[in-house]
Amino acid sequence: MQEKRGRENESNDELNPFSSLLSDLSDPQAEEEEFRSNFFLGSEGRRRKAAFVLMTIWGTTISLHVVSWGYLAILAFSGLLTVQAIRIVSTKVPDAPEPLSEDSLADAPTVSLLVAAKNEEAVIERLIVNLCSLDYPKDKYEVWAIDDNSSDRTPEILNQLKEKYSCLKVLRRGAGATGGKSGALNQVLPLTKGKIIAVFDADAMVSSDLLRRTIPMFADEKMGAVQVRKAISNGPLNFWTRGQMAEMALDTYLQQQRIAMGGIGELRGNGQFVNRYALQRCGGWNEQTITDDLDLTIRLHLDGWDIGCLSYPPVREEGVTTVKALWHQRNRWAEGGYQRYLDYWRLIVSSRMGFQKTFDLLSFMLIQYLLPVAAIPDLMMAVAKHRLPVLSPLSTLLFSLVGWGMLVGLRRTHEKKKLTTSDNLIIGLQTIRGFIYMMHWFVVMVGTTARMSVRPKRLKWVKTVHAGSDRESFEF
Repeated sequence: MQEKRGRENESNDELNPFSSLLSDLSDPQAEEEEFRSNFFLGSEGRRRKAAFVLMTIWGTTISLHVVSWGYLAILAFSGLLTVQAIRIVSTKVPDAPEPLSEDSLADAPTVSLLVAAKNEEAVIERLIVNLCSLDYPKDKYEVWAIDDNSSDRTPEILNQLKEKYSCLKVLRRGAGATGGKSGALNQVLPLTKGKIIAVFDADAMVSSDLLRRTIPMFADEKMGAVQVRKAISNGPLNFWTRGQMAEMALDTYLQQQRIAMGGIGELRGNGQFVNRYALQRCGGWNEQTITDDLDLTIRLHLDGWDIGCLSYPPVREEGVTTVKALWHQRNRWAEGGYQRYLDYWRLIVSSRMGFQKTFDLLSFMLIQYLLPVAAIPDLMMAVAKHRLPVLSPLSTLLFSLVGWGMLVGLRRTHEKKKLTTSDNLIIGLQTIRGFIYMMHWFVVMVGTTARMSVRPKRLKWVKTVHAGSDRESFEF
C-alpha cells in the first residue's frame, strides 16, 4: 500500500503508479504484477482530472446545441441506453439461497464482525449486544470493536461489554492514528480470524439470523463480497428520513437488477460482507479515499470478483434528519463516488472487468454523475436559443428509471406477500415523495464536481455522529 498522504500532490502525475499499469499489454504477467503492487492510486491529480472532466462536459453540451445533428446524436445515444434500461428492469432476480441449516453449521466458515467507533456512546452498546447474540456458533464468529480514540464514554462501555461477552474483542487506536475508518479497519484486520469479514456502522441493527442468511451467498467461488440491504430505522420521522427510505429501496432494486443482468453490484459500507482472500488481494481498505466502500467496489470488480446483494434481512441504520446533515453526507458520498472514476479510469476503460460490467458501470456513471453536471450548460443554451434542452431524452430516461425502480423497490421491501389496494396507494405516495426528495442529487453533484475542480484541500474523513434519537450532527 502506498504511503499515506493527506494533501493532494499534483506536481507529477506521470510518476503515479497507475500511469504505467497498462503500458505493457504484451506482457500479461508484468501487467498483473504491477496491478497487484500498485492497486491504490491515491489522491494525486484528482483536482486536475476533475477540472478536465468538468470543462469537457460543458464544452460537449454547448457543442451539441451548436451543431445541427446534436439532438439526433443524443436521441441515438438515449436509444442505446434505453435498451440497457429495458434489460435492467426486465431481468428476473434469482431467489436468495436457503439459510444455513443446523446440520450445515458445523462446516460454516468463521466470520469476523468489525465496528469502527468514534464517540458512539449513544448507540454502541445496542449494536454490540445485537452482534454478540446472533444465531451462529459462538466459536465461529467474533466481534471486533475498534475504538478510534473516542473522548466520550465509548471506551468505558466497550470495556464493560467485553467482560460480559467472550466473543467481543476491543482495539483502541491512539491519538496519532490516521486513515479514518479505512485506517481503523486496516489496523484490526491482521488480528481477525474470519474467512468472511463483515463491517457495520455503530448505529446498525440486525436480525439474529443475519449470518445464516448471508453466508450461503459465498458458496459461489467468484463472490468477493455481499451487500445487505440498508433500511432506515427512523424512517417515519420527517420528509428527509422518509425520502431516504425510498432512496434505499431504489438502490437495492437497481443493485439486484444490475447484478442479475451481469452488471456490477456495489458496497454500501454498513452491512457489507467481504471474502477475506478477495480483500487481501485488493490490498485492504484504501486510506486515500473518503468512501472506502465505493473504492473497494471498483477494486473487487477489477480483480475479477462479483458482489452480491441480499434483500432480507436488512441492516437498519439511522437516517439523517435535517437538510444540513443530508447535504454534508451526500456531498461526501458524491465526492467519494466520483473519486473512484478519476482514480481508476485507465483500468475501467481497458475493460479489465469485462464488457458487460464495464458498460453497466459507465452507463450509471453517465446518468448519475455526468448528466446532473451537464444540465446547467444545457439549460443555459436552451434558454438562449429558445429550444428544449438537448439532453431531455437522457433526463426522461433517468427520471423514468428512478420512478419505476423506486416503486418496485418499495413493493419488494413490503413484508406482506399480497398487497392490498390501500398498500399500493401508500407505496405510490411514497414513490412520489421519494422522487421529489431525489432531486437533491442534481444540486449535490453540481456543487461537488465544481468544488473538486477548483479547490485544493486536505483529505478529511467526515464522521456522522449517531445520536440514537431524532438529533443528528456532524464532526469534521
